[in-house]
Amino acid sequence: MDGDRTTDRETIEALLARSHRLGSDPRNTNYAGGNTSAKGTGTDPVTGGGTELLWVKGSGGDLGTLTEDGLAALRLDRLRALKDVYPGVEREDEMVAAFDHCLHGRGGAAPSIDTAMHGLVDAAHVDHLHPDSGIALACAADGEKLTAECFGDTVVWVPWRRPGFQLGLDIAAVKEANPQAIGCVLGGHGITAWGDTSDECEANSLHIIRTAEAFLAERGRPEPFGPVLEGFEPLEEDERRARAAALAPYVRAVASADRPQVGHFTDTGAVLDFLSRAEHPRLAALGTSCPDHFLRTKVRPLVLDLPATAPLEEAVARLKELHTAYRAEYRAYYERHATPDSPAMRGADPAIVLVPGVGMFSFGKDKQTARVAGEFYVNAINVMRGAEAVSSYSPIEESEKFRIEYWELEEAKLRRMPEPKALATRIALVTGAGSGIGRAIARRLAAEGACVAVADVDERAAEAVAKELGGPDRAVAVAVDVTDEAGVGAALAETALAFGGVDLVVNNAGISVSRPLLETTAEDWDRQHAIMARGSFLVSREAARVMTAQGLGGDIVYIASKNAVFAGPNNVAYGAAKADQAHQVRLLAAELGEAGIRVNGVNPDGVVRGSGIFAGGWGAQRAAVYGVPEEKLGEFYAQRTLLKREVLPEHVANAVFALTGGELSHTTGLLVPVDAGVAAAFLR
Repeated sequence: MDGDRTTDRETIEALLARSHRLGSDPRNTNYAGGNTSAKGTGTDPVTGGGTELLWVKGSGGDLGTLTEDGLAALRLDRLRALKDVYPGVEREDEMVAAFDHCLHGRGGAAPSIDTAMHGLVDAAHVDHLHPDSGIALACAADGEKLTAECFGDTVVWVPWRRPGFQLGLDIAAVKEANPQAIGCVLGGHGITAWGDTSDECEANSLHIIRTAEAFLAERGRPEPFGPVLEGFEPLEEDERRARAAALAPYVRAVASADRPQVGHFTDTGAVLDFLSRAEHPRLAALGTSCPDHFLRTKVRPLVLDLPATAPLEEAVARLKELHTAYRAEYRAYYERHATPDSPAMRGADPAIVLVPGVGMFSFGKDKQTARVAGEFYVNAINVMRGAEAVSSYSPIEESEKFRIEYWELEEAKLRRMPEPKALATRIALVTGAGSGIGRAIARRLAAEGACVAVADVDERAAEAVAKELGGPDRAVAVAVDVTDEAGVGAALAETALAFGGVDLVVNNAGISVSRPLLETTAEDWDRQHAIMARGSFLVSREAARVMTAQGLGGDIVYIASKNAVFAGPNNVAYGAAKADQAHQVRLLAAELGEAGIRVNGVNPDGVVRGSGIFAGGWGAQRAAVYGVPEEKLGEFYAQRTLLKREVLPEHVANAVFALTGGELSHTTGLLVPVDAGVAAAFLR
């Protein structure tokens, strides 16, 4: 926190430790869900005297990874004085702005909508969580009765109310009227617990969660989702994942009609079992309930209503029909509940697509958002199972869901988000990305917001680069030999399962052997053409299949060479293979333009430092041809250019970004020289 903020160190450290323990267990709460707080005494920097403070998790934070900067610190006297100016539930949203006037010092996080719950409840420590077991009771048709049966009078039922100042007042009143209570179940929402000490509050939270879990297990009926539907059983794993990869680009098209989205695929047992059961269509149609759930999953999912063994063409056709219906229904939902001051409709595509026998596709503006949306729908399945086991699942009314989804406070939060990067939502596959130019390209694309499949024949090198780029939410390693037709198809399938599809492919994999014509073997020729000419063809073909299915256009970029147009000595196999690649750019640009797929290339030269090809012997061979020491080869290449500058892998990466970052949206069939100026290689 800011240096000018005086804090009770022990109180803050205990609050953070409690938050981490609670937030690290998905049984307790979901990612970025819930909040914790502690009250203590700090120093008023104006008077030097003590003042009561509230430290509470701020807006948008995650309990499991909460830091001190993620806490909001407020003066309790000012926060509680807001009760005297509260204008009523019809205007309770105005109170969020008032929290800013209660802040103690500068720095820290913005106060969340739940701040009132923590500040107004007369307890030193408060936890508000979203456990599946607690929400199952909160979303059961007779949740109030079941809560009493489960907890007696130690946990009190609070009817559904949208989060805000009034809910804080309600819970404070419940606490005051029930001195024996340790917490409450919030209808349609979650749980809140309190305690005089941090340990007591945590123990009370865990008691509510674990007691609800035991109650559901002991009282619940078997098979709450009904009997298995014939034909809807899970496919075997290999078949299931192959089917998911085949469907992925078509599903991504369904989720991206309004704006491109990144995808995530889940085939956990909970998802597959739910989709195999007779009640899944009814329950899915009811939608999720907890506000944290449907803000991320949308009001309800799209469910493919065909057996997993239906022909792929039939499944794709049905997806398109269901998508049309989904969009119409979503627009009708918006129009049923929108008022003149409601935010504009944000999009009518599903965030969750369920495919029986295969699994769940979830979508978002980036991989993390897509993954978390899927995690929340698994939470929703667990909630449905618990509620159906002891009662029936009864989420909050549709009108209330709309009030949450199109809440002006949520809209304001969206407006505060930074502008997306140039390649946000783009999914890239870069071959030969384990080193050199490919690694530099992967790094630049990831830095500009793309999700990257780091493809390389050296799996360990690919894994190292993917880790460097930020791991599974940013990049994945894909082992592939681009000369292997089946392997290339598998690489595209892995990319589709990781991120939903592919939008941007960079054909960078390559090798070179420098020999005079009479010393060049047929094996030299075949190997270089297999990797660069055949490999680029195979990767481009399979990528074009995916891009065409998605209907989102795309980019294919070839890393060719100055040698594609310049006739140098002792270089026939490499130069001919690069010329092949350069002409593939023109041929594919002419063919794929109708699908919105742009095909361009880069012609580098003299990329010595950091180059895998030069390090693998090519540098020594070329140095021998030109009669210079190998360590001076980069300088030699630079001096023969017009600009007298050495070309680095990053310069090639810059050209790839220039071609794909949006500024050259109407350019295709172009080969961009990145050679510091080699007049003999000017394109004519």
